[in-house]
Amino acid sequence: MAASSGSLHEPADQLPPELVDRHRAIVSIMEELEAVDWYDQRVAAASDPELAAILAHNRDEEKEHAAMTLEWLRRHDPALDAQLRAYLFSSGPILEVEERAAAGGGDNDGGAGGGGAGGSGDGSLGIGRLTAHPDVDDAPEGGKR
Repeated sequence: MAASSGSLHEPADQLPPELVDRHRAIVSIMEELEAVDWYDQRVAAASDPELAAILAHNRDEEKEHAAMTLEWLRRHDPALDAQLRAYLFSSGPILEVEERAAAGGGDNDGGAGGGGAGGSGDGSLGIGRLTAHPDVDDAPEGGKR
């Protein structure tokens, strides 16, 4: 286990359980990403193609673990959630995403309007209407107007 997993910077008995759990998640993400790096190196160095394929498979499972834990952390940290919504799946230069956010632009899709992880902030994917007829969403129960 990584040295940081036991390295709370404050006494554990002075920290709320939810903070300690977030620490566990952060350390786990660090360990998973470190494992990805190690597997990347092993894949590149392997002389046997079958071994390289197995190691690549293992590496990609570590990425899955990191993503799952990051999602847990996002759900439990509103400030991280806001940052991830601003930057993940954005397009264009990353520093411009920051500049747009600082300017109150909020549009994180490189200027295409409404896409990206944050979209309009209403939970929409920003891809427009998916129904065949404009009145379908407004139809009462049973589908008839």
